[in-house]
Amino acid sequence: MLSTEEKAFIDFWEKNRQRQKKVTYQLLVGLPLGVLFTVPILLNFFSGWYKRATMVGNSQFNPLVLIVAALLIVLFLAVFSRKHRWDMNEQRYLELKAKEDNEAAENPVN
Repeated sequence: MLSTEEKAFIDFWEKNRQRQKKVTYQLLVGLPLGVLFTVPILLNFFSGWYKRATMVGNSQFNPLVLIVAALLIVLFLAVFSRKHRWDMNEQRYLELKAKEDNEAAENPVN
């Protein structure tokens, strides 16, 4: 017998699975996690707390490369984290549907 929580998840996922599968949705919802990872990197680089590294970095390194890399990290983490979450929810949904179908086959209602 499915619990009320499991039934609620099945109803929720049937209504929202297609919307959450879209890349634009995954990108928008996952952006805070990507930004959370890259802000400390950018703050560390631009703060200049280590003077020698700053001198070497400014003479041999283009900061635009770091900014492009940070944007790529944000995009990758945003999409990957939400895609992973979607896959986990889809797997749970399929398992619960199989459990529900097995219970229906074992206990046919007359």
